[in-house]
Amino acid sequence: MLDSYQKVGGINHLDGPNLPSRDGVESIIRDLESIVFPGFQESDAHHWTDLRYSISESINRVCRNLIVETQRSICFRRRMKGTVPCDTLSEREELESSRDEAERVVFELLEALPGIRRRVQMDVEAAFRGDPASKSHEEVILAYPGVEAIMIHRIAHELWTRNVPLLPRMMSESLHGRTGIDIHPGASIGDYFFIDHATGVVVGETTVIGQNVKIYQGVTLGALSVKKEEANTKRHPTIEDDVTIYAGATILGGETTVGAGSVIGGNVWITSSVPPGSKVYNRPSEYITRKRDGGAVHDFQI
Repeated sequence: MLDSYQKVGGINHLDGPNLPSRDGVESIIRDLESIVFPGFQESDAHHWTDLRYSISESINRVCRNLIVETQRSICFRRRMKGTVPCDTLSEREELESSRDEAERVVFELLEALPGIRRRVQMDVEAAFRGDPASKSHEEVILAYPGVEAIMIHRIAHELWTRNVPLLPRMMSESLHGRTGIDIHPGASIGDYFFIDHATGVVVGETTVIGQNVKIYQGVTLGALSVKKEEANTKRHPTIEDDVTIYAGATILGGETTVGAGSVIGGNVWITSSVPPGSKVYNRPSEYITRKRDGGAVHDFQI
């Protein structure tokens, strides 16, 4: 194995700075969920009399852990850009600089949490109103994977916009593994967003989604081209306000815009813009159905 490590490059990380820890990211996600949804993640009920102390403990823990993982991410970014690595004691100034940046980013994120909670409350309301099967807001929070995914996305997006690499992607992929929902942290998503049934949804990096948008399982908002040289261009569609996208629809391309108030039917393939107020669906082909009538079998079209 040592010989393999010397000869097979590209999948070794032996001389670089510490990378963000997967276990650390999972712990951060659990603490963030308990902060955003107090009383839902713990076996013991919260009471207003001790809430200040329990939430302070959670926030302090998140702060410490996030600073560590964010600093590791910043060190990785600087190393990838060719600046001085921050993995040696001789580069103490670089370490202190990355620590200062990590603290600033984390403090800004924590200050943004009340605003994120307000937006997540809108997402919970959208799920409650958008699904006739939902019986309570508590059920939506505890049992709807789309709500969990969008909550973590809104936090990961804050880190992404502050030029933190790796960490927001790891947060998104953690939720991807648990929920089957793949939302890139770079995607911009408006308020009152609801993913119904959730499984198999893909939202690409440069996607822009407006307010009050509802999508179903198996929807892909993807790129029309996957060329590496186009990585820094807008490759994914724009979905304007009040749009519904049904199961299995695929919408591709950075110049593709789905106009406000449109309804996109199931299993359609869209690579060009759709005017506001449109209804897009596949024209059914001929189906042959067999019906038994006593001993005879009759075919009829629907």
